Formats: sequence, C-alpha cells, structure tokens
Amino acid sequence: MKSNKNKNLTGNKDYCLWLQDIKTRVRQAQLKAAVRVNSFLLEFYWSLGADIVEKQKAAKWGSGFLKQLSLDLMHEFPDMKGFSRRNLEQIRRWHLFWCSNNEIVEQPVPQLDGQARPSPIAKQAASQLNSSLQNIKKQQPVSALFHIPWWHNVVIISKCDSVEKALFYVNKTIENNWSRSFLTHQIESELYARQGKAITNFKNTLPQPQSDLANQLIKDPYNFDFLTLTQNYNERELEQGLIEHITKFLLELGAGFAYLGKQIQIEVGQRAFFLDLLFYHAKLHCYVVIELKTVDFEPEHAGKLNFYIKAVDEEFRNEGDRPTIGILLCKSKDKVVAEYALSDIHKPIGVSEYELTQSLPEELKSSLPSIEEIETELDGRSGEK
Repeated sequence: MKSNKNKNLTGNKDYCLWLQDIKTRVRQAQLKAAVRVNSFLLEFYWSLGADIVEKQKAAKWGSGFLKQLSLDLMHEFPDMKGFSRRNLEQIRRWHLFWCSNNEIVEQPVPQLDGQARPSPIAKQAASQLNSSLQNIKKQQPVSALFHIPWWHNVVIISKCDSVEKALFYVNKTIENNWSRSFLTHQIESELYARQGKAITNFKNTLPQPQSDLANQLIKDPYNFDFLTLTQNYNERELEQGLIEHITKFLLELGAGFAYLGKQIQIEVGQRAFFLDLLFYHAKLHCYVVIELKTVDFEPEHAGKLNFYIKAVDEEFRNEGDRPTIGILLCKSKDKVVAEYALSDIHKPIGVSEYELTQSLPEELKSSLPSIEEIETELDGRSGEK
C-alpha cells in the first residue's frame, strides 16, 4: 500500500513542481559553493603571487627558488593541485600583470549576489589592481578576477596586452558565463576591438540608456569564420549559411538575441516584402531586423532598412516593446558615406561589415583528393599491416 502511494506521488503535479524547485535550489547552491571555493583559491593565489614577487626581490635564493618551492609544497600537499613550477610561474605572472602601476587608488568593492563582504586579501588586491585602471573611463572593481576560474585568468593575461582589454574579457566572462574555449575564441577574434565600433545613428534616434546599450551590442566587423562560401556567393547563400549555423551565428551576435525567422513576410499596402532575418533582443526588449548585403554599402540600403524597421514597428511591436533596431551587414563600407546616409534617417540603424572564410577555388579543389579517396587510401594502408 505504501509503495503504491509513492508511485502515485511521482505523478502528482504539486509534488513534481515542488521537486523541480528543490532541484533548482540544489544546483544554485552547488554553483554558489563552487564560486566561493574558486574565490578562496584565487585569493590564496593572489597572496602567494605577492609573496613570490617580494621574496624574489629581497632574498638571494637563486634561480632555482620556484623549483624548490614547488617540490616542497607538492610533498606537503600531495592531493592539492596547483603547486607545479609552471603554475607557480603563472601565479607570479598573474600578480605582476595586474600590479604594473605603482600608484594605489582606493575603490570600494561591492557585494556580489548577497555573498559575504570580500576578505582583507580581496580588498588589498582590489586596491592594488585599481591603480592600473585610472585611465579607464568606466572603472569596475577588480575583485572580479576572483570570480572567474583560474585558467580563464591565465588565458586572459596570456593573450591581452593591456589591463583595460583584460578587464573587458574578465567582465564579459562573468556576464555571459563563457567557457575557457569560448573565451579564447573571443579574444582571438578581437571582440574587444570590434564591439561598439559600428557606425550608427543610435545617439539621435534612441533615448538613454538604450542608445548606449544598443551601440555596445553591435560589432564591426562581424566574424563569420564558421562559413565557407564560394567567391561569388549571393545574399541567399549567405543567409542560408548563417541559419544552418544558427548556434554559432547567435554566439557571434552576442548575448540576448533570439532568432525569430528568415524571409519574414510583411505587407504594406498591396505589396509583400520580406525581411532577411528577424530577431528579438531580450535585454533591449526590442525587435532587431538584420539586412544582408554581399556588396559594398550604398546609401539606398539604409533607406530600405529604414522602411523595414517602420513596418516591423507597425506590425509586430507591442506595448512594452522598445523601438525596433536595424543592423545592415555589408561586405565593406565607406565610413563617411555611411555616416552621411544615416544622418537624416529617423529609425535606429547600425552599419557593420562582416568577414568570412572563403572556400577553395574550383581549380584548386580539383587537385586535392576527395574524402572518399582519402578513406580508400587509409583502408588500404591499414590492410597492409
């Protein structure tokens, strides 16, 4: 009788909802615990890095200092990772990267997600690190370093040549929960140099702070290196390629974009028009129309996109939605022409270029073996053994 009640309970709606809530809370608790453990570890790494730098300056222990320290620590703590000579060198380099400026500027460190206030080590690190950020327009607490995994930190300092750029990737990692491989890809694709660099009229067509937020969401150029198209590709092939790789396309667009469809039909008067791509941006709470051009930017492109934005505002925009934004992606553009074309446009539009990987020319393809030929060759070799 008891087992039957338990079996019926698993099909009970209220019980299932309550169980789902418990599972969610457990996962949140696990995540918070992992973040706290990571923070404590990096606070220790920070103080260890400071000690190593200081001892190497003051003590005369020779070039084998880190090797000996590594051996002693690994002997004492055999189950604890992170004490290899290579990692100790990374810890030292990490500390030196963020402490390249000698002037100290105090800056309060806010609480994060209701956690306890930072320890004295975190406060001291934030104070030291902020000394390197005096020329950055929008300073942010550098205790954020303790809230991303250690090897994310290593990737950032290894691939960034300035504190400002490194801090940009630290904050983006926290904001978007990037994996280490995706963080590496974003650094190598120069996201820092591309984000917020498009030509737009947002300042004149959108209210604050939406204009600033919209300007930051558009990159120039967009990197479509996941596409391989022939040299004479057309707009439909470009569109189809982006949709076939929609996950990678959304990652390149950035956080907040929700794909709604391609060739969306809108009717104006007695005619039907078709939008290349339509998205909704969850953070900006607005529709985003993307128009694709496989040629250089022309002024009439902006006029056509302006027309589409007006139509979307009329047909799709609901109460609570903010003004629709248009993004024109073209092969290349003359900056002065683009700025001039947008100057009298009353709908918010951004103009960006895109880059992609060209496929091999047909004459070169013919000289390369096919997949079938390679497989046949490999099968033949394996049979010889």
